[in-house]
Amino acid sequence: MTQRSSRPSRPRRPHPPRRRTGPSRPPVEDPARQAALDTLRAVRQRDAYANLVLPGLLRERRITGRDAALATELAYGTARAQGLLDAVLTACSDRPLSEVDGSVLDALRLGAYQLLRTRIPAHAAVASTVDLVRAELGSGAAGFANAVLRRVTEQDEAAWVEEVAPDEDADPIGYLAMANAHPRWIAQAFAEALGSRGEPLREALAADDARPLVHLAARPGECSSDELAAMTGGEVAPYSPYGVHLEAGAGDPGDLDPVRERLASVQDEGSQLCALALTRAPVEGSDERWLDLCAGPGGKAVLLGALASLSGATLDAVEKAPHRAELIRKAAGDLPITVHVADGRDSGLPEGGFDRVLVDAPCTGLGALRRRPEARWRRQPSDVAPLARLQRELLTAALDLVRPGGVVAYVVCSPHLSESVGVVADVARRTGAERLDTRECFPGVPDLGNGPHVQLWPHMHGTDAMFCALLRRPA
Repeated sequence: MTQRSSRPSRPRRPHPPRRRTGPSRPPVEDPARQAALDTLRAVRQRDAYANLVLPGLLRERRITGRDAALATELAYGTARAQGLLDAVLTACSDRPLSEVDGSVLDALRLGAYQLLRTRIPAHAAVASTVDLVRAELGSGAAGFANAVLRRVTEQDEAAWVEEVAPDEDADPIGYLAMANAHPRWIAQAFAEALGSRGEPLREALAADDARPLVHLAARPGECSSDELAAMTGGEVAPYSPYGVHLEAGAGDPGDLDPVRERLASVQDEGSQLCALALTRAPVEGSDERWLDLCAGPGGKAVLLGALASLSGATLDAVEKAPHRAELIRKAAGDLPITVHVADGRDSGLPEGGFDRVLVDAPCTGLGALRRRPEARWRRQPSDVAPLARLQRELLTAALDLVRPGGVVAYVVCSPHLSESVGVVADVARRTGAERLDTRECFPGVPDLGNGPHVQLWPHMHGTDAMFCALLRRPA
């Protein structure tokens, strides 16, 4: 008979817990975040424009749907908030940001934006950013990024603003600038244009810091705003008879069928209203020759050309840069637009030869910062004076080109007083031009102030901060 061993039997080991089927953190391959990071790198290294780089990357890499929406939010949002993010990262780093590798800094900004301004879980934001750094620069850089971002997670955005912003009582403009991710000098310019350092300024900066809706303009005579809204799933704009608003989604709005088929164009409602104001101002006598003196890349020229066609007028368009002039020609199609490659200050066109002239002058673009996310950190106060000089010269040239009794619209996408009311007041004084009540040519638009000019605002009108003044050449 076989004798059994007297040793006690081993207890049976419990089975290990079943592993979760889903990943515990974002995968190393992360096309949306990689596209956003590559966009930020192009902005930093090549002074590229995020809204031009990213759509190309999305098409090239076939990133669509939710990934495209995420890439868009992260790239544009990070570029827009750069100054605030850098202030927080400085507080969380053991070295100056100037000594941090540029590629690491791009990733840190991307990670900090996710932590402070999105609903992405903190562990996912940190892990995904560290993965990007590790894949490109190795474990050492990844460890540094991990340490910095973990410090960022210690507070939310509001708490960080209280730590890194100037004291609100001592410097209310500086505080609001930091809280809404604007350079202080731009916040100061907004305050001067608004005549307020309080709630109106807070609302203006907050609206300028938000992701804007996409605005489309239906081409007059080809498509109505109702038809365009039905084709795109958008909503008819509140003020422009040709405008449609779309939620900011994935991809490039230029890929929309109505835009590709030239039934519509991508154009802020404020720009539409300023172009329309020129056509609404009363003129005595002939109304057959219109001129766009600074026409590239052609958005307002196409709208004016379509309206001219419907009224029996023609449009001349002047553009100094040949490649931008070619963009106008392509956008115009069969509209009655004649394009001239020339400097608007010395166009060679006949003096007094036009009934209506638009001067959509080059400017700082401070009114469209919400659509150009990196621009607020590129512009400098020193940019204003040379642009204001150019603006005065162009407006003076326009008043020479319009006939006596004809109308000039001076338009800039900037609320800076030196580029707006300052230019108009100086030129009107020197030329004797009559300043018209521009508000009358913005029917149905509320909160237009005391005039005679019009200053639109994102927080009041949902448009870019466009400035428009109408002047009549004296007889």
